[in-house]
Amino acid sequence: MTKSSDEQRLPIVTLRAIEPEDLDILYRIENDREVWNVSATNVPYSKYMLHDYIANATGDIYTDKQVRMMIENQQQEVVGILDLVNFDPTHRRAEVGIIIQQPFRCQGYATAALDKVIDYARDTLHLHQLYVYIDSTQKASLATFQHVGFKKSAVLDDWLFDGENYRETIILQYLCKKARN
Repeated sequence: MTKSSDEQRLPIVTLRAIEPEDLDILYRIENDREVWNVSATNVPYSKYMLHDYIANATGDIYTDKQVRMMIENQQQEVVGILDLVNFDPTHRRAEVGIIIQQPFRCQGYATAALDKVIDYARDTLHLHQLYVYIDSTQKASLATFQHVGFKKSAVLDDWLFDGENYRETIILQYLCKKARN
């Protein structure tokens, strides 16, 4: 099994558990208003709330129904955050959320992290599927998820409101049936 030349050029990333030292990065990312219009978040998080989350998260997706992982590059810089949320053990599925920090965008980090989380979801968590909601105006995000094998499954009209306009959202799914080449 050889990887395509595109995959060989991807940066090497590590997905790791969130640590107390990540509080400032988490605070900055969670309170970035630029990201709020493409997510379900619309209120700022306090450092206290985020500290409490870090302190009380068990790291067990079956207990917390979610897992948050920091995405690190080879230099051990945090380039982003990847979440598996809305975990449903009965139906063996979870929603994916990913944010890459501004200086690291468009460098392949999201694709590399998604490749890793797909393998983790399939081989470790034994999930049947992953899914994601993406604002239809976020062409780069749509392309990234489709590049790693997510397929468009539905369109939700007027799903996101940015304060002035409603926008449609696209649901993409990845079925974790077999190992990828």
